[in-house]
Amino acid sequence: MVIFGVTGDLARRKLMPAIYDLANRGLLPAGFALVGFARRDWADEDFAGIVHDAVRTHARTPFREDVWRELAKGFRFVQGTFDDDDAFARLSAALTALDEERGTDGNHAFYLSVPPDSFPVVCDQLKRSELAKPRDGRWRRVVIEKPFGHDLDSAQKLNAVVNSVFPEQSVFRIDHYLGKETVQNILALRFANQLFDPVWSAHYIDHVQITMAEDIGLGGRAGYYDGIGAARDVIQNHLLQLLALVAMEEPVSFAPAELQSEKIKVLSATRNILPLEENSARGQYGAGWQGNEKVCGLLEEEGFAKDSTTETYAAIALEVDTRRWAGVPFYLRTGKRLGRRVTEIALVFKRAPHLPFDSTMTTELGQNALVIRVQPDEGVTLRFGSKVPGSSMEVRDVNMDFSYGEAFTVSSPEAYERLILDMLLGEPSLFPVNAEVELSWQILDPVLQAWAKKGRPETYESGTWGPHSADEMMARTGRSWRRP
Repeated sequence: MVIFGVTGDLARRKLMPAIYDLANRGLLPAGFALVGFARRDWADEDFAGIVHDAVRTHARTPFREDVWRELAKGFRFVQGTFDDDDAFARLSAALTALDEERGTDGNHAFYLSVPPDSFPVVCDQLKRSELAKPRDGRWRRVVIEKPFGHDLDSAQKLNAVVNSVFPEQSVFRIDHYLGKETVQNILALRFANQLFDPVWSAHYIDHVQITMAEDIGLGGRAGYYDGIGAARDVIQNHLLQLLALVAMEEPVSFAPAELQSEKIKVLSATRNILPLEENSARGQYGAGWQGNEKVCGLLEEEGFAKDSTTETYAAIALEVDTRRWAGVPFYLRTGKRLGRRVTEIALVFKRAPHLPFDSTMTTELGQNALVIRVQPDEGVTLRFGSKVPGSSMEVRDVNMDFSYGEAFTVSSPEAYERLILDMLLGEPSLFPVNAEVELSWQILDPVLQAWAKKGRPETYESGTWGPHSADEMMARTGRSWRRP
């Protein structure tokens, strides 16, 4: 496996530890080799030291010296820039040598942990040097990190560039959310249990809320985030993928093509609820209190211009135009500097059509809800009404709770562990294909275009749950956002 951009934050915090954790669990072949490619003037030993430090700091599993020694035997480093033909010749020579020394047999994976504007030049170099060309049944695969373009047109061009070098079945677009155990549990919850199937539709569900909230700001990330914003960063990929898993029909099997086909059907049927100005909201965090810490607003963060219109909060309302979901709005929201870090999917049920109680008996009764907690505190909560003990009939909400941490003694693997392993095995079920990427942009592009004509995002105070316009968007239909 070759990592381009191996000196970056993602490689140190996620990729290198995930590779070690896979080795520690006995899931990598004995001859596995890791090659780093970057501009640094490092020897193989220097690279091994960097990986060692990253593993010691970020690995999920305990450090074992015997596992480390075996893994480190396959570490190599190639110095060069993406436009340097000689560097790719050296890379080719290094991989040929590893095929002989480690028995990697010509099976090579290229991980592009680089900015999207570097994808074309790296792909061209892999094509020119024939590193992307499989021989005699050996495989060559490429892994691409998000963002997959910044709109539909750029995504189509990017897909065309990548597919001119690697066929679609060899392209693995990583959306780390799809590697999370709780996201995969959506499929188990829905299709392994008859309990939920009858009520998983517009007959019983009033609306669905999908939330990804973060309590951190963007200090030091201006280079990546400014001009991209919350909608492109999170809604286009993570949240629309979660929507597809919640709304899809049962696949014929769990074969990759069947899963992808059902997700594509959902995204093809997904529409923005109009008018957009009443069914979307965006905001930008201002100064405020995050817990007990006073924090600055986005415009005071290092690297952001004082007139930046980059949104740090985005919310949109969608509908899935199918028989199962007709009339059920899906509300997607994400934001920085919100009340707490949480990702959840809430299916909020319709109220009972008739309550044979006095109104005073049910004043504290809300709507039933099934909440899938993706992170943190992974699990599932079912909220329903129950009688309060006592001589009077008083009904209020209670929760029935399932927690991964309490139900299973085995800790969940990191998302990148699962995704890297699936890529090495050639198992593409959890990787979005071209059609999913382009359909997601078709859904989001009209919203981004409408926002571009409206001037500045609304400012919201750090530590709160977003701008007033997001609350107003829900209030127009008599609904409100859940407080996670």
